[in-house]
Amino acid sequence: MAGKIPRSFIDDLLARTDIVDLIDGKVGLKKAGKDYQACCPFHNEKSPSFTVSQDKQFYHCFGCGAHGNAISFMMEYEKLEFVDAIEELAGLLNLDVPRENATNQGPQVSTEQKRSDYELMMHVAKFYQHQLKHHDNSTQVIEYLKGRGLSGETAKQFMIGYAPSEWDSVCKTFAKNQDSKKQLLELKLASEKSAGRQFDFFRDRLMFPIRDKRGRVIAFGGRIMNSDDNGPKYLNSPETRVFHKGFELYGLYEAKHANKKLEQILVVEGYMDVVALAEKGINYAVAALGTATTPEHIHTLFRTTDRIICCYDGDRAGRDAAWRALENALPYLNHGKSLEFVFLPDGEDPDSLVQKEGREAFELRYDDATDFSVYLFDRLAQEINLTTDAGKSKLLQQALPLIEKVPSDYYQDNLLDKLARLIGRTRAQLQKKINTPKQQQGLAKKFKITPMRRAIGLLLQHPELASEVPFQPELAQMDVPGIKLFIQLQKLALDKTNTTAQLLEQFRESPEYAPLAKLAAWQHQVNQDSLTSEFQSTFNFIEDQCLNLRLESLLIKEKTQGLSKAEKQEYSMLTLALKGR
Repeated sequence: MAGKIPRSFIDDLLARTDIVDLIDGKVGLKKAGKDYQACCPFHNEKSPSFTVSQDKQFYHCFGCGAHGNAISFMMEYEKLEFVDAIEELAGLLNLDVPRENATNQGPQVSTEQKRSDYELMMHVAKFYQHQLKHHDNSTQVIEYLKGRGLSGETAKQFMIGYAPSEWDSVCKTFAKNQDSKKQLLELKLASEKSAGRQFDFFRDRLMFPIRDKRGRVIAFGGRIMNSDDNGPKYLNSPETRVFHKGFELYGLYEAKHANKKLEQILVVEGYMDVVALAEKGINYAVAALGTATTPEHIHTLFRTTDRIICCYDGDRAGRDAAWRALENALPYLNHGKSLEFVFLPDGEDPDSLVQKEGREAFELRYDDATDFSVYLFDRLAQEINLTTDAGKSKLLQQALPLIEKVPSDYYQDNLLDKLARLIGRTRAQLQKKINTPKQQQGLAKKFKITPMRRAIGLLLQHPELASEVPFQPELAQMDVPGIKLFIQLQKLALDKTNTTAQLLEQFRESPEYAPLAKLAAWQHQVNQDSLTSEFQSTFNFIEDQCLNLRLESLLIKEKTQGLSKAEKQEYSMLTLALKGR
């Protein structure tokens, strides 16, 4: 595994990225006072409520509450993971993303090498596309596509191509020197049985380029065209430095570009299923790449949509695939997330079924989809006799560890109710056996601005204020809510963390990130001329609070245990300091 990205690089990346230029290039901003505005890209609206601050390097929508820095924007707008967003921003600035040393870390791949890899993969994909129209076998391949009900438009959308039947078409076209020969081998576009004798990895196959979340071709899937060939019906690229199959989903890039917002995603098993469904207008299907639906797949899908429908064959293999998907999805079933299963009739797959009955009838099958909570107990109870105490205890033993994984208290209560009915217990009895703490219920309370939050909010939005009050790290020892966070922010700001975006990024993985993000978007209504004095007076109030707390603790100790000479001196100094306020 690659090492972590250094914090210093992330800070430097944010310092070099102008969030106004970044968002303007994707959304289109208009100047509004000292800030910029647009209609929010994260929800539908007619009047602009999306604001971007150049000073803070921060965006906030007053309509839906979306907010963050340049990294957050790339993650939400492009639906990227954190590391992908970092790499995308770094690529815009032609920067290599460094990695800290990690155990068992492989050789680092430079940005230049990655760019060369992605360019080669795209060139090969276009080569396959060209062969689909111009190879001697093209007529046969195109007739096959037409026979499967696919149009030229759909083939173009998914970049479908043809790998020639010759042994070395790709090698002859792209292996110009020793470096390019090596690159073809490393990206699994070519194979080598003996030194210097290369041949194409894919031959005489219908080719499906696999694209990542950013649209870059990272691998291929190939379907055999000659039934006499002894090779596998479907052949996928092995893993390479640009392709990790457990993280990628075929068709996700195309689905995101075909839909402004994906209300649901249909998970199917094969490339042809995805493409055939898209041909019929069901342009929100994806497929795992020759593997079970992994936790990483589920995480990616739930970042993209709130509803996942898994569509599998109704046979044993299909139901086993559904169970693996369910087990992997449980930790991601937060409030508002839905997981359902559609099992198809025997002998049918999504491709064949949508050809027979069309889009409308196929989508009606979703109405009878099996909710994950129903399938969970159906599966567990298959081989258990629930009329006996032994069977009921076995179900309890198997179900509770699965229920504990679910983060949503609503879903957890629902599952406990179902389990309680099956084994003749009450939910209250079962609740005591759950080891994981339930999440807070209800909507978040109104965010009240206390003096501490006011000080933190002003400092977060205006880091230059850090030098306007004394830095007193000893205050962090006081039992005053928020004081440690204030001191931490002040130190970061004094150490030249210059923008709101940079300060906020320091806390992305911490519990403080969410409240800090709210304070970063808080409209404090303090004009620029009064900003310093307002911050200083708020800090003085907090400092007095800390001093009074310390004075009170010394007073209690004096009456119960007595004070040392140093403590008596401290008591006198605190008394004088507070009188002088």
